[in-house]
Amino acid sequence: LGPGDWLWTSATTFVASANCALYCGAQVDFVDIDPSTCNMSVECLAEKLEQAKKNGKLPKIVVPVHLCGQSCDMAAIHTLSQKYGFKIIEDASHAIGGKYKGEAIGSCRYSDITVFSFHPVKIITTGEGGIALTNSPELASSMQCYRSHGITSDASKMKARPADEIWNYQQISLGFNYRLTDIQAALGVNQMIRLEEFVIKRQQIAKRYNNELADLALQTPPQHADSFSSYHLYVIRIRQGETKQTQRKLYDALQLAGINVNLHYIPVYRQPYYEAMGFKAGYCKEAEQYHRNVLSIPMYPSMFDEQQCKVIFELKRVLG
Repeated sequence: LGPGDWLWTSATTFVASANCALYCGAQVDFVDIDPSTCNMSVECLAEKLEQAKKNGKLPKIVVPVHLCGQSCDMAAIHTLSQKYGFKIIEDASHAIGGKYKGEAIGSCRYSDITVFSFHPVKIITTGEGGIALTNSPELASSMQCYRSHGITSDASKMKARPADEIWNYQQISLGFNYRLTDIQAALGVNQMIRLEEFVIKRQQIAKRYNNELADLALQTPPQHADSFSSYHLYVIRIRQGETKQTQRKLYDALQLAGINVNLHYIPVYRQPYYEAMGFKAGYCKEAEQYHRNVLSIPMYPSMFDEQQCKVIFELKRVLG
């Protein structure tokens, strides 16, 4: 990916999904979300690709984002990639431990690379960092080289030099210092052992939320039949017209009650940095509607029953 190329990603994501294109000198564009799953809309993607083909501006890479832990419709996106010739990088930062069509997210069956995040707030953590998975030996080799200054010690990849000179490593490309430390890796290995335990607990918390909040003027996270969510986030969506409470009022009320709620996410193109590129409000209508109606409520495996009771009680008090 480089100057003159395009990367497309979901409008509803963290800025990193788009920023990666800019680091490469490429341009970025956004695809609206499906209102039923809040992931990248396959219909919007197909329409946008058809128009881009006519304009000669097809993307080189598409980055679907598995929001909150539920997989995008990867089979459909993969079918479009075969028709239009783009590569796929799954942003699965939320989705480790999740499944799609019965297979673990990260299998790369429908993508070239899958990226997971190990940031402190994620399902498992190494303090910072993450992991990139691929089934391609070539891509794996490139990533291993890029993460360590572009340096290799593999003799088969090194350029020939005089026999009397010692060359036990060579820089063969421009890389970065992106290595995970041994201490972080040890923490990650220990966390991986508990991944299934963490996801089961999150599923239990989500099930209780689903049952307890069913009669309130809000929508609980919809789940597609092909997906098993790891529930990195539990996002509620206010049903406009069924309550006098607004997103702002509910946010303030929960914060006042000592409940730390959050918002995931503001559409990336509404950020000042992207607005300066020419993006304007109204570009992705579903993503903007989502932004105005949702809140992320507490969800973590060490959550006590009493803590979840308090969240449920306050939601019922405000919305009931």
